[in-house]
Amino acid sequence: MANYKRADARAWAREHLVGCSAVTTPSYSADLTKLNERGIRHDIALTKELGYTYTLLCAEVAITPEENAQFTALARDTAGAGLGLFFHAAFGTLAENIRAVKLAEQAGADIALLSYPPQFWPTTEQEIYDYTKQFCDATDLAVMLFPIPLWGFERVHPAGMSVQLVRRLLDDCPNIVAIKSEQGFPLIAGALEMYHHFRNEVVISIPIESDAIPLMDQMELQFSGTSNTAWMSSYYPRAFDLARKGQWEEAMELYWQVNPARSANGAAAQAYAGGTGVLNRTMWKYQDWLAGFNGGPLRAPAMRVPDRFMKSLRQGLIASGLPVTQDPDSAYIIGRNPC
Repeated sequence: MANYKRADARAWAREHLVGCSAVTTPSYSADLTKLNERGIRHDIALTKELGYTYTLLCAEVAITPEENAQFTALARDTAGAGLGLFFHAAFGTLAENIRAVKLAEQAGADIALLSYPPQFWPTTEQEIYDYTKQFCDATDLAVMLFPIPLWGFERVHPAGMSVQLVRRLLDDCPNIVAIKSEQGFPLIAGALEMYHHFRNEVVISIPIESDAIPLMDQMELQFSGTSNTAWMSSYYPRAFDLARKGQWEEAMELYWQVNPARSANGAAAQAYAGGTGVLNRTMWKYQDWLAGFNGGPLRAPAMRVPDRFMKSLRQGLIASGLPVTQDPDSAYIIGRNPC
């Protein structure tokens, strides 16, 4: 359970929501019937070792609310007090998300990232408000609001979530403590607008590292996440920490060092899933495997990673001087801790 009162959630976030968050995709047994405990513990331990202060326990991988609670409990037991855990509200309905978050609360989650189901099809801001408020009212966890074009809310407002809607939600949901600001992605307008209006009330997260580090010359950011950065090992926590401490030029040296890996990631993501509104979690898990994480199979429906993208992602890490496994790609689907 969270170690703060619901009414104190924003103060808690100001003090404790600091650093960078990775994303941890659960590992499964070879027959996909159960969670792979050793694989999960391996990944949580490595995430903490690399300097991440939080990780999102990804739920967009055909996991049940009960399994997600088991995933959370394993992560909590492995991480101890040194790694915060995001519950991922990415289940199929509002009712299922509420059931899942209550289980995750008991299992040790610290904060929730609010997603919206594909079949949630609002045509008014009131509907978005109602869904969000019902979820926030149902949990004692702090909640990170997540405006992004993935949800399709641009049919309601060009920004997806307008300043006026966010204002209402912050006024009426005291446990909204942060905004993962990606309105208009890949533009940075949404992030800048949320920072302009709400930075003194809640934590503003710019999760895209290619935006966050350069902007930190002009903006005071305390947290960045959740996103696909752990595949670059300790680079992002180190660069983010340097920029926060005022050593922005040193952070930018690291930034440009890893640009080959960043470019390979962007090209693969755009070529394979561009325009679909779906994140390739298999690719994310493969990328993490390159950096020493567990890897292993995912349940259907799962996207594939063509060999040409595997090769380009591996070469991007090599060109950036970042850690990369020498194991052949065929070992990825088996995983480092097969079960």
